[in-house]
Amino acid sequence: MKEQEILDALCRAIVDGEQEITVELAKKIIAMQMDPLLAIDKGIRKGLDIVEDGFRREEVFLPQLVMAGEAAMEGSAILEKALEKGAAKTRSSGVMVIGTVEGDIHAIGKTLVTTLFKTASFSVIDLGVDVPAEKFIEAVKAHSPDILGLSSLLTTTLREQKGVIDALVEAGLRDKVKVMVGGGVVTREWADRIGADAYGEDAMEAVEIGKRMVGTK
Repeated sequence: MKEQEILDALCRAIVDGEQEITVELAKKIIAMQMDPLLAIDKGIRKGLDIVEDGFRREEVFLPQLVMAGEAAMEGSAILEKALEKGAAKTRSSGVMVIGTVEGDIHAIGKTLVTTLFKTASFSVIDLGVDVPAEKFIEAVKAHSPDILGLSSLLTTTLREQKGVIDALVEAGLRDKVKVMVGGGVVTREWADRIGADAYGEDAMEAVEIGKRMVGTK
């Protein structure tokens, strides 16, 4: 298979939620010495964008969304290891705590953001999905991160992002960490309205913003 054919097949595997095929393709990408970051961006991310768009238009339902997210996590984990192995060992660019807010079980965007921040030499503490505000507060206290990432895919859970920011204020921690929000339904206007420091439209943009916020290149 040619490089573009593999990327297209990886995209289709994500859309179809085919974990085994995704894993096989990720391993083939490494064996062919293709760029793992290109595979994440043009294969996995592209497939997830298709699924997320279908979900927003109510053409894709939650089970398919979950299956696509699980396939993406499996494939990303393999490609991430290759990225880490090929990267020079440098000091951490910064520390990030990230999670999907309470009431939302999607891990799609968060998985990609986590992978790319790790590739950019950040230390990332991933709290998982359906994370209550109290757990975010505990993590900020425990890890003193530079960035707190709050993900949400559902309109019904957007208010939880604001809830976490409010909890940071109540705990006296708001000025200790930069808050970045993202997810399929999040907009720059919403980020401004709730007092977030940054908004990442996609994983690649989120990393570039994160680097600027901590002063790394």
